[in-house]
Amino acid sequence: MDYVSALVPPVVMAAFFIALVRTIVKSQGGANKAKEDAAVDAVIARAAGARQQK
Repeated sequence: MDYVSALVPPVVMAAFFIALVRTIVKSQGGANKAKEDAAVDAVIARAAGARQQK
């Protein structure tokens, strides 16, 4: 039974990692892409504005 307790943590971590990658891949593009691009553009513009004020 030691082999089961040794294998459970890596298997659980692998399952969570696969779920994370699938979520990231599914969230790319589509209707969310425009919102994400707008949010990134706003952050970049805010950073550039703060840099120019200094």
